[in-house]
Amino acid sequence: MSRGKTILLVEDDPAIAMIIRETLVGECGHFASVGSLAERNAWLADHRPDLIITDVVLPDGDGIDSLAGSAVDSATPVIVLSAQNTLDTAVRATGIGSYDYLPKPFDLDELTASVRAALERRVEPAARDAGPADSHGLVGRAPAMQAVYRTIARLASNDLAVLILGESGTGKEVVARAIHATGLRRNGPFVAINMAAIPRELIEAELFGHEKGAFTGAHSRNAGRFEQAAGGTLFLDEIGDMPLEAQTRLLRVLQSNEYSTVGGSQALRADVRVIAATHRDMRTLVADGRFREDLFYRLNVIPVTLPPLRDRRSDIAALVGHFVEAGRSSGLPDRQFAPAAMQWLERYDWPGNVRELGNVVQRLAVLSRDTVVTVRDVETVLHENGGGGGAVEPAVLIARAVDDWAREQMAGATNDGAIHGQLEAIVEAALFRRILREVRGNQLEAARRLGINRNTLRKRLGQLDIDPAHP
Repeated sequence: MSRGKTILLVEDDPAIAMIIRETLVGECGHFASVGSLAERNAWLADHRPDLIITDVVLPDGDGIDSLAGSAVDSATPVIVLSAQNTLDTAVRATGIGSYDYLPKPFDLDELTASVRAALERRVEPAARDAGPADSHGLVGRAPAMQAVYRTIARLASNDLAVLILGESGTGKEVVARAIHATGLRRNGPFVAINMAAIPRELIEAELFGHEKGAFTGAHSRNAGRFEQAAGGTLFLDEIGDMPLEAQTRLLRVLQSNEYSTVGGSQALRADVRVIAATHRDMRTLVADGRFREDLFYRLNVIPVTLPPLRDRRSDIAALVGHFVEAGRSSGLPDRQFAPAAMQWLERYDWPGNVRELGNVVQRLAVLSRDTVVTVRDVETVLHENGGGGGAVEPAVLIARAVDDWAREQMAGATNDGAIHGQLEAIVEAALFRRILREVRGNQLEAARRLGINRNTLRKRLGQLDIDPAHP
């Protein structure tokens, strides 16, 4: 316990403030809590805390932006809490020199550990400039994405090599561009090369460039990707497909920060940040002798693992909205998704991940006949895309049937506002008949399986005109 240390909490939700106080009061000598920026500034006028824990959205302003030019000592560690769990929030939190960033809902044990570590040392003074708001193309607030955001934010102040891992279509290049855009080299070029798309015999020339006459067809000097990316970031996509002979030369460049063009003798400086990515299991490639172990460790300084879309289903609605907006900006028709259609999208496994979802949303924008996309539209496009194979979950089939039925009823001229009762009768009748057939008309057993009272079942059977002996 850090006796004698003072913690200031800036949190406008009384329930959250109480929980944090009860959790941390034993970790310090004094714990103070305020609910607004005005109260924070008034408290800081007379006190000097050893740690500040602040929410972002407060009644009178932004908890991050307001730290710039405030009375907060720049050497005081800050832990940022936020329900706005985006990359922008993580980057802004890091930009003010915060000690840690914890997305809500946060784990109390993780908060306690962060507080203990922060109180052990005061951070070095840092400029509290939150920077511009930008998601850099990254969408989603699922816990798996929060870990990605926090890693990207912590990479902003260094030039370490990064290895991005994840299935095809998870957005590895988007993450690489976000790392570049938030890093020290953001004003330099971002140059990408796909190792799997370059013929083996041309990879070295593509990476390092070549001199005139270096090989057949080399009619002039050509700058390689290392030279093109000077002062910026070089993104080596599908690094797992790089041939061994090229791996050896790349390793030498990363070790010495120097290279020469193919056919050249002059040493050139490799002034780039290297970010690599692959969908392959790199450790298996190393074990099989298909990838150099020493190069793997040179690239894998900071690993970033992207989750497949099936592991972040809660982000699908936000991603759909993002792709709809992007399509509208590109001239595609605006579209809305029926709740049942969105449910279908959220249940699908998306083997092509975010890339497949974006493709499907674009196709739906063009091919849907109505402004509201239905389950049938989604299923048709997925089938045409080669997806959607296999059995559809019964719940999805039910949702599709209900969606179609409700649309027909709402469009009917005789709709009398009794849709709920009509649907309830249809569903109950189908369910009761199925159960009664299963139990051969035994009403006691049918009631048990349905989880309702026998008298209730008997009453509903009469209302629905169902003969239990001949359902």
